[in-house]
Amino acid sequence: MDDEIIILTPIFFIEYNYVQESPMDERRPTIKQRIYAFILCALAFMVIYNFAAWYTSKAEKVPSFVFDFEKQIPFLPWSIIPYMTSGIFFCSVFFMCQNKGQLKVLTKRMLFVTAAAGICFVVFPLKFSLLKPETDGSILNYSFLFLKIFDSPFNQSPSLHIAYAFIFWTVFRNLGKLRTFLMLWLILLGISTLTTYQHHFIDILSGTVLAHISFVIFPYRKYDFQYRNFHIANFYFLSGWILISTALFLDSFFNHFWLVLLWPALMIIIIGYHYQKNNVHFLKDKKGNISLWRKIFYAPYLIIYRSFWKFFRKNKKPIEILPRICISSRPDSKDLNNFEISSYTLVYDLSAEMEETSALKKDLSYHPFPFLDIGTFDIHETQKLVTEITENYKKLPTDGKILIHCTMGFTRSTVIGILVMKNILSLPIPDAVETMKKMNKNAIIHPYLMDFLKKI
Repeated sequence: MDDEIIILTPIFFIEYNYVQESPMDERRPTIKQRIYAFILCALAFMVIYNFAAWYTSKAEKVPSFVFDFEKQIPFLPWSIIPYMTSGIFFCSVFFMCQNKGQLKVLTKRMLFVTAAAGICFVVFPLKFSLLKPETDGSILNYSFLFLKIFDSPFNQSPSLHIAYAFIFWTVFRNLGKLRTFLMLWLILLGISTLTTYQHHFIDILSGTVLAHISFVIFPYRKYDFQYRNFHIANFYFLSGWILISTALFLDSFFNHFWLVLLWPALMIIIIGYHYQKNNVHFLKDKKGNISLWRKIFYAPYLIIYRSFWKFFRKNKKPIEILPRICISSRPDSKDLNNFEISSYTLVYDLSAEMEETSALKKDLSYHPFPFLDIGTFDIHETQKLVTEITENYKKLPTDGKILIHCTMGFTRSTVIGILVMKNILSLPIPDAVETMKKMNKNAIIHPYLMDFLKKI
């Protein structure tokens, strides 16, 4: 369960003290534990949902919020079928968890979104306002009668159908052959909240945001370096959906100019997707260049990174961790005065989000080897890089040097520097880490990175 959400248009499903998970968390949960989790979440839902419905029904007036485009959404009676399957998924998802850790995180997320939605239903009540066509004479009418009796017209935003669907997917995506079918069915379920005239679009947006908040607050395998990119991706997804919601609200209350925010929102969500896939070349190609169209599309992202690099980077003067091997942040043309370069200088660029300084790319032996910022390190690629640097170091001429740099000079160059020292000096990892900390006062080595370093 790695919180993969799939990107689709227009609504949802996009594809987030050092302690490791205990072996117990990796075992399959017992039937008793699954039933207990299901009963706990079901009771929480029934109590909170019904209380909120009863409380809101006592209010003199409950408002509605409708975007203009919603009036064009057709009523599709047959979509009640996928809509009603949410209850089936609710009952079955606990029995599809593959280990105890997964069941624990699922239960926490389900309880959290149920409680949070209940608070919103009471504090900010909304009701559905469009007139629902009659379905008399249709076999589907029984389903709509069931909804009329048991479903509340007030518990609207955020939509629990949507929030639960996202959470269901974090379990269903591991089911092999059923994965694609369940993904498409959950998408249909999400769309059905609109076409059965049960929810407004604001409910879908808020349900999506709520689900991603639960992913951020309750990450799966929080301290496992292999899941680091998924945790980061969930922050990007959450930010993207919040920005989409902001754009639509500002458009509704002010003018269409604010729809321009959909551009950075889409950009942020796509960046999250690339983090999930650990696509280190989503910006720079394998020669270290960023194409013009990518510079245009990712302009807000690139501007923010360049600003951070300009004002907050460390190690502008390269730190010599071994004779003729230095680490630093990405240098600019002025910083090169602190580092005597020659035609025998090898440059290893670990930055995935900024192009190399032109002077280093043009005149030297340039090796782009990008890693995503604050993300995970691929074990195979890291071993390949460290081995290459080690072998090149042994063959360096007298006036040769190696410069290893990332963007900010905090983590990526530090981690590779530690592994290079370990290789060349035959140091144990703890000793290499302590040596690096003494040399580089700006080094940031997160707990998840210690787990990674021990596996190299």
